Amino acid sequence: MLKRLINFFSSRPAEPKEASLVVIPRDQHNISRKNISPAAIKIIKQLEDAGFTAYLVGGGVRDLLLGGHPKDFDIATDAKPEEIKRVFRSARIIGRRFQIVHVRFGREVFEVTTFRGHHEDVAHEKSKTEDGMLLRDNVYGTIETDAARRDFTVNALYYTTRDFSVHDYCNGLEDIKNRTLRIIGDPTTRYKEDPVRMLRAIRFAAKLGFKIEPNTAKPIRELGSLLSNISEARLFEEVLKLFLNGSATATFTLLREYDLLKQLFPGADTAIKSGDELGAALIERSMINTDKRIRSDKTVTPAFIYAALLWPALQHELKLLEGKMPPQAAYLEACQTVISRQLSRTSIPKRFLIPMREIWDLQARLPSRQGLRALRLLDHPRFRAAYDFLLMREDAGEKLNGLGSWWTSFQSASEDEREQMVKDLGKQNSNSRPRRRRPRKPAGAASAE
Repeated sequence: MLKRLINFFSSRPAEPKEASLVVIPRDQHNISRKNISPAAIKIIKQLEDAGFTAYLVGGGVRDLLLGGHPKDFDIATDAKPEEIKRVFRSARIIGRRFQIVHVRFGREVFEVTTFRGHHEDVAHEKSKTEDGMLLRDNVYGTIETDAARRDFTVNALYYTTRDFSVHDYCNGLEDIKNRTLRIIGDPTTRYKEDPVRMLRAIRFAAKLGFKIEPNTAKPIRELGSLLSNISEARLFEEVLKLFLNGSATATFTLLREYDLLKQLFPGADTAIKSGDELGAALIERSMINTDKRIRSDKTVTPAFIYAALLWPALQHELKLLEGKMPPQAAYLEACQTVISRQLSRTSIPKRFLIPMREIWDLQARLPSRQGLRALRLLDHPRFRAAYDFLLMREDAGEKLNGLGSWWTSFQSASEDEREQMVKDLGKQNSNSRPRRRRPRKPAGAASAE
C-alpha cells in the first residue's frame, strides 16, 4: 500500500502554483466602458450588490486590450451556480463537466462561471480518464486558482468595475504585447485534461494572428489523437468556431501544419495528402470566400463549409468505384461512405446535412440545361449555393468548359436571351454529335417490294 502511494505521488504532475497578481490601473490600459455591453456591467454590479465579487474575464478583456469590439462578455465570480441563480431570475445552470450559468438580459445571454479550483487531491483523480482527461470539473476556488486553471495566459485577465483596473495573474498582458499564445501550466497535462485546448490554440492563433509559443505548440502533433475521445457533437461545435470566426483561411493552414485536419476531417486529409491539388485548392477558396462573407456581415452556412471540406473525399471515393457500378449508383455509394466516416468524427445536424447533399447533387445537374431544365434549376432553393460552389471548383482549376460563365450570364439575361442561350446549347450539341448514316438498302430491294 505504501509503495503504491509513493508511486502515485511521484507520478502526479507538480501542483500548479497560484498566480501572482499584477494590477494595471485605468490610466495604463485602453479598455473603455463604452465598448463593454451595459448588460454585462449590470450583471457584475448586481452580483457585487448581493455580496459577491465579479469580474469581466477571458476573451472579452483580451479583445478589448487589442482594440477590438468583442460580441461576447464572460463573467467570473466567487458565487456558486445556485447562488448566481438566486440573484438572477433569468439564470439557467447548464453543463455537466463544469457547471456554468447563462444569464439572459434582453436578447443578450452572458456566461457566468464560478472561480475554479485545482484537482490535485486523491479523491478527485476518480474524475479523470486513463488518458488524463477531466470528466468532472466542478471544483471551486479563488480568483488566483481560477486564473491558474484557465487555458492561455491572454485569457487569464480580469477587469473590475470597482476601480476599472485589469488584474493580470499569468503575465498575459506581456504575451498580448508580444502577440504570443502561451498555455498556462504544463502543456501536455493541460491538453490531456481537455484535448479541445489544442483546437482552441489553433483558433486563437489564427484569429488573433499570434504565434504559438514553442512549448505550447510542441505536444500538439503527438497528442492530436486524443481528440478521438471528444464527443462528435462537441467537435461539431468546435468546427463552427474554427471556421466561422472570420479567420477560416489561417485556421485551415494551421490545422494542416499541426496535423489536426485528420482528426476532424480524415477523408479530406487523406485525399489532400495523396496529392489532390484540386481538392486542396477548392477548400482554400471556400475558406477565403467564407472569410470575405463574414467580414462583410453576410450569412454563411455550415452546410457550405462541410460540402467543401468533404468534396475531396467524395471525389476520392468516386475514383475508387469508377467502372465497378453505374455512375448514379457509384455516386450514392460514395456519398454514403464519406458521410458515414465523417459522422464518426463530427456530428452533422440534418438541417446542414440535407443542404450539403443538395449542393453536391446539383453539381451533377448544372451541366444539363436543355429545354426547361435551366429555368427549373434556377428556381431550386439551393441553386445559389450550388452555383457559388461551381464557381469555386472552376477557380480551383477544375476544367468545366465555361459552365460557370454560362450560368453567370443566364442569371442576368432577359427571358428572350435565356431562350436563345438554351437553343444555342442545342445547336452546339447537334454540331458536336456525328451524323448517323442510314444503312444502304441492298440492290433490288425496292423492286422486290
